[in-house]
Order: sequence, then structure tokens, then C-alpha cells
Amino acid sequence: MKITSPELSLIVLIGASGAGKSTFARQHFKPTEILSSDYFRGLVSDDENDQAATKDAFEVLHYILAKRLAAGKLTVIDATNVQSESRKPLLQLAKQYHCFATAIVFNLPEAVCHERNKQRPNRQFGSHVVRNHIRSLRRSLRNLKREGFRFIYKLSSVEDIEAVEVIRQPMWTNRKQEHGPFDIIGDIHGCCDELEQLLKQLGYVATENNSNSDSWWYFPTYSHPEGRKALFLGDLVDRGDRILDTLKLVHNMLAAGSALCICGNHENKLIRKLNGKNVKINHGLEQTMAEIEAINVEKRDPVTSEIQTFLKSLISHYVLDEGKLVVAHAGLREELQGRGSGYVRSFALYGETTGEIDEFGFPVRYEWAREYRGKAMVVYGHTPVKEAEWLNNTIDIDTGCVFGGKLTALRYPEQELVSVDAAKVYCEPIKPLDAETNTLGIQQQQDDVLDIADVLGKRLISTKIYRQIAIREDQSITALEIMSRFAVNPKWLIYLPPTMSPVATSQLPHFLEHPAEAFAYYQQQNIDRVICEEKHMGSRCVIVLCRDESVAERSFGIKDEGIGVCYTRTGRKFFNDDTLETELLNRLNRALTESNFWEHLNTDWVCLDCELMPWSAKAQALLKEQYAPVGVAAKQGLNATVACLEQTAHRGIDVTALLDRYQQRAELPAKYIKAYQQYCWSVTNINDLKLAPFHILATEGQTNTDKPHNWHMEKIAQFCQNDNQLLLATKYKIVNLNNQTERDAATNWWLEMTQAGGEGMVVKPMNFISYNGNKLIQPAVKCRGAEYLRIIYGLEYSLPEHLERLKQRGLGKKRSLALREFALGIESLERFVNRAPLRQVHECVFGVLALESEPVDPRL
Repeated sequence: MKITSPELSLIVLIGASGAGKSTFARQHFKPTEILSSDYFRGLVSDDENDQAATKDAFEVLHYILAKRLAAGKLTVIDATNVQSESRKPLLQLAKQYHCFATAIVFNLPEAVCHERNKQRPNRQFGSHVVRNHIRSLRRSLRNLKREGFRFIYKLSSVEDIEAVEVIRQPMWTNRKQEHGPFDIIGDIHGCCDELEQLLKQLGYVATENNSNSDSWWYFPTYSHPEGRKALFLGDLVDRGDRILDTLKLVHNMLAAGSALCICGNHENKLIRKLNGKNVKINHGLEQTMAEIEAINVEKRDPVTSEIQTFLKSLISHYVLDEGKLVVAHAGLREELQGRGSGYVRSFALYGETTGEIDEFGFPVRYEWAREYRGKAMVVYGHTPVKEAEWLNNTIDIDTGCVFGGKLTALRYPEQELVSVDAAKVYCEPIKPLDAETNTLGIQQQQDDVLDIADVLGKRLISTKIYRQIAIREDQSITALEIMSRFAVNPKWLIYLPPTMSPVATSQLPHFLEHPAEAFAYYQQQNIDRVICEEKHMGSRCVIVLCRDESVAERSFGIKDEGIGVCYTRTGRKFFNDDTLETELLNRLNRALTESNFWEHLNTDWVCLDCELMPWSAKAQALLKEQYAPVGVAAKQGLNATVACLEQTAHRGIDVTALLDRYQQRAELPAKYIKAYQQYCWSVTNINDLKLAPFHILATEGQTNTDKPHNWHMEKIAQFCQNDNQLLLATKYKIVNLNNQTERDAATNWWLEMTQAGGEGMVVKPMNFISYNGNKLIQPAVKCRGAEYLRIIYGLEYSLPEHLERLKQRGLGKKRSLALREFALGIESLERFVNRAPLRQVHECVFGVLALESEPVDPRL
């Protein structure tokens, strides 16, 4: 016997003690899939035969069963289960979690069970126990289907049990192995002219059907030369003027393997009508029936039967692309996806209503998409809307073609919308198309109120370019404290920049950092070309800038806050003076406009990674309270010490060695003061600032991480020319690491810069994101000059005894932190440009800020 079990099901073994249920379970199922009543009795009482522990044992069993079914795991119940009252809670859980229940009945003779129990020393109980089991079992057999078991298998002999083959059957909704690409098409309702136009616009080609030209299904078949598949969301029928042509077209695409289709509520109603059910002929069904009635009377019945067969083959929903995509006519909540029950089918076809009636006489639909938190993208239709809009990773693409709107397709995975206008109004809508905008809502409106639960607690954040990144609960709390008290409007916060790892410690004397180590690192990672960019001594800032205020409202959901924002790497406003920020943003916007930046990149907004100078513009308090006092105190103290030692020497006491040492040390405060002073100047107005952008991180609809770094440098240099008083184009050199001459030239350039007081340079692979095999490598390493490091490590760091100690510094934690923050930053941008809900963007932004609380040496 072959026992076919859906991959998501509850399997209940039913049989007397000694029937062989446990042996059968071990032979056909994984140990983790089996929940045994004996095991749970032992778990709660240390004795598997302690019948007094049965109640507690089953409470634990039912709890574990609920958790497994909620997680979508096949589960086997190994207990006698011979009484209906013991099966009832199991079936209730199967119903609650929309799983099929399968009964495998071990209806063996009483003598066989007695003989087996004799061979089990822990099963020495009276024969009446088995007799009662079998009596209860046989009373139950006729009622198992009525109880709620979808599949029932009866094994009546040992030979039957030994001959069983268990076959696991994927759920019919499971198309996870199909990755697309897909063209998902909304409700058609018989608008075949528009469908044919849309398919052609999507690149599909019509070919003559190879089937018999006398067949009723004879119609051109559409396929895509690049292997894309159309995916129809149901509601093919009713209201339009070419309903049966639409059925033919879709049927033939499915038969040719160039399409998939799910059932809509209108197909479901048509099936019931063709089955002879008493359904009300309205909402366009009259047009469908009129076309069927127009079929030649001799062909009508067989054609009707074929239509029924085709429509009955359409299922409620599909789960595709490893679970990343779900399509259902009316949408589907996360806990229903991939499951099978009458409720799941009803939800997928009709949605869920509140029980109320709106002003147009239609049921008020429950707005499930507003609360959707699932990982899968859900594409649906059913409720006509004027424009398709994203909400919480869901989108309704029924744009009311039959009502004079548009027929819309979503290209997946590209997430591009393609539409054709309706040729006419085929059916006057009772409810205007724009009346449903409050049902779908706008993502920005949904993001007006953020949920603290989305960022608190321990989290595992998945990123495309790295592995999962763990955020501890204490780190989340720290990040929330900073963001809630100091951050700019959260809707601007689409990115936080990562920390940067320094180059490996130099082995050269007198150097803590040197370009040689940077070049060696990337060569070891199989990188041939790098870009060396001048490192500016300023303050890191992110600028999000819109072309005008209407773009800020449309793209970010922000009103009356100007055209953009300038914030620090911790998400705080960069300027205390709003006037200064406004002037900076307007000047930058003017430069972008005059250089035709918006047109060249086809965008209305941009996110830039920048350095803003002078350093003192943001670090004034740090300079006054830390650096300046250290420099002055060291200068005065060491000068006084040298003077004292000189007086001692004049008295004839030999302090030559000590005097030489302190005279050398006395020269260091001046170097320290000079090091930080050249990064400081007075700022009285916008003309005292210098802004150096170095990454065009994202623009409308795309991140620019696929572009090489020289592309960023060239584009930035172009618009910097339009305001060279404010904007500073970063100097850079491209180096072929296999060319020693180019490496030497870059090293000499670094030496010239640092000896003239520059901070140093940043060395990056030419590609924005680079791998060595499957391993993400550092996106950049900083190589700082000797005098700049004096600010970081202290004025006497360069003395031999200190330098030797500093060369023992460890970089492992800093490098790991840099990679994780880089991956989170890229992920947040990707999510934003792909219209993810703000909570999903902020998951990554909060992640970067949370990781900043890790105990890493801040001088690195």
C-alpha cells in the first residue's frame, strides 16, 4: 500500500497497544517528527508507563504539536488514539493551523497485539486493555471522515504494515522551485484586447496553436522568447466583451507551460453556476453566460464541461521562488501561506470582511495588508484601485481595466509595473476606483507610526551581501535611546554609514600605518586594481536631497521640512542652525541642477555619503575641552621641565641624558597642536564650509553599489565644478597592484599629502562590493599619516617605546564590525529603493547604530 501524505500534515496513528505503531513511525518518519505519548509520560514523570501522568503528558504533547504545525512541520502522533475524545484536540489543532489530518489505522487482530505485548516487559497489563482498545477503534472507523480526517488508511494485517510505502507529496500550492522571472497580471474580466496588448508590451510573442483547428480551445498561444512566465491572478471572466477568448488565451498559455493561473472569486462563482447551483446572475456573470449560450448548441455541453474542468484546476494561491513570492487573488496573511483548508481558499478568493457594509453597499474588507509582517512579497488583486501601490511588501495590481482603468502587470523580480489603458469603460463601477485608496493606503501614511517591537530585542538581520547579523538586546536598547532622543525625522533615515577598518599595522620603522599593507591586503584577496582616495579631515555626514518639496512628499512622505536633510553617522541633525542647513542643501541642489545631474541619472532624489569640513564645525566642544587643554598643558609642563633640568645642569649635576629626552619630548606638543589646528577654522557662514561627497549611494529606484568607485568620483567631480567654493572634488589615483611603478607613485603621493598635513588616504577595490570567492572583503581600509595619528594616539605616540607597543594592536574586532555595518548599510538602501516598509529599512539602520556600542578601540 502507498500512503500519500501532504508535506504539511498531521498524521495520527490509531491502534491498540502492541499494534506496531511506534515501530512503523520509526521506519517511515524522522525522530523529530514523532510525538509519542510514552515519551512525554516519561518526560513529565520519569516513567513511560505511569498512567497517572497521562494528562500532563498530553498537555505537553499538544503544546509541542501546536508549535510544529505553526512552523509548517509534518508531525506524527504516536499514541493509541482509539477514542474520539482523544483525537478531537489533535484535529482542532490541525484545523487551527490549516493542516490536513491523515489517519493511519492499525486494525490488527487482538491475538497479534497480545503476542507483541508479551514480548515487551514494560507492557504487562491485562488482556482486557487491548480488547477495549480494539472495541473503541472499530466503533470509530465509520466516523473518522466525519471527525475531520482528510485521508484515511486502514492496515489490517502485519503484511499490510510491512508493505507500506509512505510518499510525501508537496502541497499543490508549493511552487518554490520556480524562480521566474514572472509577469504577474491583475484582474482581466474579459478585457482580452488589453490583455493581448499588455502581453506584447511585456515581450510575449503569439504563435498559432498546434492543436486541432476544430477544437474549441483553438486560439493563438503566447510565450516569451526569454522564458518568462505570465502569472494570472484570477478573475478572468465576467463583465468584459471577450470573456471566452480570455479563457482560451490563458488556457493555452498554461498548456504550453508559459503561464500559471490561480482562481478568482468570479471563476469560483462560474464553477458553481455551471455545476447547477442556484447562484445570483449579477456582477458580470450575465455577460459570461451570454457568451456561453451563444456557442453552437451541439458544442455547448462539451465546451461547458471543458470550461468547468479548466476552472476547477485553478487553485487558491501559489508560493514561489523559495517562498519569497506569494500570489493570491485577494491576498493572503503570512500564517495562511502554503496551507490548505477551506478557510485558506476562502481568504485567498474573497479576502476577509468586517461584517459591515460601506456606503456603496459592498462589504467592508479587513485591511490585512496594513498589519502584514511576512517575509514573502504578496501580489494580489480583487479590489480595484486607481494606482498600484506598495504596502508592507504587498501590492494590489487590480487597476480596474474593465471599469475604464488600466490592465497592470508586475514584473518579478524587477518589481516594475507595466500597464495599458483600457480601450473603453466596459462596465460602470458602482464604487469609484479612487474610493479604495484608503483601503490600500500609502506606505508613507502607514509609516507615520512606527512600532517599537520592530527594533527591540535580540534580532537576526538577513543581508544579501553577507550572512545573518546578530544584534543583541542591550545593543538595541542603546540604539533606540539615541534614535528616539536625537535623531532626525525617521523617514529621512534610510542609511547610516559604516565604520572603516584601518590598514594592517606597518612593519616599517617610524610608521604605524603605511600604504604597503593596504596594497598587500587586497592582493591577497585577489584584487588587481584599487582606487586611492584622499581622506578628508572633517566630519562624516549623510545628505538626502530631493529636487523639490513635492519629491520629498512623494518619495519620503515628508511635508513642510524642506528638500532634504544633513545628518551625522549616528542619525542626528548635523547643524544646530536650520538656516545653515537649508543654505547648504539649496547650494548643493543648485549645483546638481546646473550640471543636469537629475536628468543624467533619471532621478528626483539622491543620497550622498560625504565629509563636511572643517572638523571644528562639528567638533568645537571636543577641541576646546580635550585637544586644546592637552596641547597647552603638555607644552607648558614640558617647557617648565626642560627649564628646570637646564638649571640643574648649570649647577654641575649631570642630567644630560634626561635633558636630551625631555628636550625631544618638548618638541612634540607643537606638532600635536599643529596637527589638529590645520583642520580647524572659524565658521561664520556657508562660505566657510567645504563639502566633499564621495559616494552617490542611491537614486530613484536604484542603489549605485553596482558602479565602480571611479564612476562615483567622476560624477561627483562634474557637479562639484558648479560650486567649487562649497563643493570639493576628492583627489584620487587608480593603481594596478601588479605594477610596482604605480604602487610607488601612490605611496609617494600619500607621503606628500601627509607630510603637508593631510590626514591620509582610503584604499578601496575598484568595485563597490568585492568578494574573494564567496567571502566579502573589506570595502575600504584607511591609511592615516604619521602626524594625524598623533591626534588619535597622543602627542608622544611616535616615541620608539610607545610605537612598538602600539604595533601590537589587534584589528580583528574592528574588521568584523566594518564588514557587518557595511552589509547593513547596503541592505537598508536596497530595501528603501525596493519600497520596503520603513520598519524593514530601520531594522538595518538600527542595526548599524546598535553595533556601534560594541567594545572596539575607538582609535582604530
